[in-house]
Amino acid sequence: MYRNPKLLKACRLLPCQLCETEDGTVVAAHSNQLADGKGKGIKASDYRIAALCFTCHTDIDQGNKLSKEQRREFWEIAHRKTIGELFERGLVQC
Repeated sequence: MYRNPKLLKACRLLPCQLCETEDGTVVAAHSNQLADGKGKGIKASDYRIAALCFTCHTDIDQGNKLSKEQRREFWEIAHRKTIGELFERGLVQC
């Protein structure tokens, strides 16, 4: 698994990539998909992250407000936006 603490820390500088809140609860939320390496007690690689606030993170990880497909779709949208923001702001580089 790829791990990068600087990348995770950089996500905290972004607004939530779903609701755009900047309330101090934004973190790097890892993918919950098996295809991304998620397993029991194992997080997906750090490049499969989305900058999400506590509320959106909870709704996607364990909320009952969304279907499984909606949770997957919203996480993917936030993931794409997160990677774009990290590059556009110069927080990650190739």
